[in-house]
Amino acid sequence: MRKETPAFAKTPPTVRLVEVDAEHEGQRIDNFLVRLCKGVPKSHIYKAIRGGEVRVNKGRIQADYRVATGDIVRVPPLRLPDPGQPKPVPGIEFPVVYEDEALLVIDKPAGVAVHGGSGVSFGVIEQLRAARPDARFLELVHRLDRDTSGLLMIAKKRNALLALHAMLREGKGDKHYFALVEGDWVNDRQHIRLALTKWTTQSGERRVRPDPDGQPAHTIVTLQQRLGRYSLVDAELRSGRTHQIRVHLAASGFPIIGDDKYGTDETRAEFVRRGFNRMFLHAHQLTLPHPLTGETLKLVAPLPPACQKLLQQLESQ
Repeated sequence: MRKETPAFAKTPPTVRLVEVDAEHEGQRIDNFLVRLCKGVPKSHIYKAIRGGEVRVNKGRIQADYRVATGDIVRVPPLRLPDPGQPKPVPGIEFPVVYEDEALLVIDKPAGVAVHGGSGVSFGVIEQLRAARPDARFLELVHRLDRDTSGLLMIAKKRNALLALHAMLREGKGDKHYFALVEGDWVNDRQHIRLALTKWTTQSGERRVRPDPDGQPAHTIVTLQQRLGRYSLVDAELRSGRTHQIRVHLAASGFPIIGDDKYGTDETRAEFVRRGFNRMFLHAHQLTLPHPLTGETLKLVAPLPPACQKLLQQLESQ
C-alpha cells in the first residue's frame, strides 16, 4: 500500500538560479545569500560556498566575491535549522536619530554587536532585518565595537551604500566620539598619528597595536573636561581603522575607562564597583553630505544615562 504524503508536508529544497538585479550590484556573495535564504545559518551558507555548491555564471567563487548586475547565481538546496537549533533572530528596533528612503541612523546601545559572528549569533543588522521583513535592502555602512555606543549608519539603498563607502574612503564627513580616559590629558588639542596593524592572540582574540609598517591612522583629540585623575575628551576620526581610538589613546598613556582589551584591569574593576560596567566610548556626532542629495547632515546622539551619571559622580568628588 502506497504511503500518502501529508498535504502539510514541506516541499524539499531544490536548486535555484537567481539573477542579480541592479539593487544588489557590488554586494558580497555571502551577504547576498544571507538575505536570499532567510533563516538558514551562516555556517551552512559558508560551507556551501567552500564546497563549490554555490556558483556564479557556472563558476566557483569565494565568499568575498562581489556580485554584478546580470550574474546568475546557483543557489543549492539549503535547509533551515532543525527544531533543536537556536531560535530565529528577534526583531528589534533601535532609537532612530535620522531616517529617509536611503539612510537609517540609529543610536546603538553599548553591549550589542553590529552583526553576528565571532561567538555572537546575531547583531543590530540581523535584528533590524527581522523587525523590518518588508525592507528590500538594509546594510551596515560602517562598524562600531560591541561595547561602543552611539551613531551607526545603515543604508537602505545600494547606491546610498556605495556613495557612503566612497565618502568614508575619501575622508569626507566628520565622526566624533566622547571618551573618558585615565589620566590628566595635557594638550587642549592633539593629533595622534600612529600606524596600526591587526594581530591575533593565542586564544584567537583579535587585537590591534601600533606598528610603523601598519596602516596609517589619524585621530584628533580635544580636551572637554578635567575630572581629577580622569579626562573627558572628544576623539575625531580622520581614518577608520579597527579599534583606532582605543589603541591611539592607550598608546598615548590614556586608556579608555572600561576598555577590556587595552585598559587596565584595576581601573575597570574600580569603575565596576561604582556601578559602571561598560566602556566609556560613545559616537556622539556625525556630519556628512547626504549620499543622494548632497545636503549636509549633522546628527547628534547624547551621552547615555550611565555615562552622564558617572561624569556627575566624578564632578562631585
